[in-house]
Amino acid sequence: MTEKSFFAGFGGQGIISLGQIWVYCAMKEGKNVTFFPFYGAEKRGGIARASVIVSDGEIASPLVSAADSALVMNSDSLGPCEAALKEGGLLVVNASLVKEAPKRGGLRVVKVEATALAEGLGNARFANMAALGAMARLTGALALTDIEGILGSFFSPDKHRFIPQNVEAIRAGFNAV
Repeated sequence: MTEKSFFAGFGGQGIISLGQIWVYCAMKEGKNVTFFPFYGAEKRGGIARASVIVSDGEIASPLVSAADSALVMNSDSLGPCEAALKEGGLLVVNASLVKEAPKRGGLRVVKVEATALAEGLGNARFANMAALGAMARLTGALALTDIEGILGSFFSPDKHRFIPQNVEAIRAGFNAV
């Protein structure tokens, strides 16, 4: 199994954090990974993107030229994500913020109310974790069987108080699709 993914949104949505946690989970599950973040110069509100590869085998190149899956967290990211996908690729759209339909055909489009799910749990900042859960279920790239333990080793001790909310958001996204 090799899953090449592209995550995109705006600064402040936790796209880079999502990518870091995605590959950390995969590493803890014994998989090989690559992670390339990209963000604009703006402090908040600029471009935020991450390309990741998760594989059971060796990864020949860390570049994602044709993604198997893409996550669109805001409207401005729809075009770049469509372009990044291979024919028949999975396009997961945060339907809470992205109201327009993709222009490109030949894609499997799944809408997830990631922001609304997170708001329902008490904090819109966990939308990235709801999206992570949805992507994990839809791609099969992550098992997430020990998500509490993995997040416990990922976050520094002063951030452990946020683990239950992260887990709840991940599970909500996983169960939403």
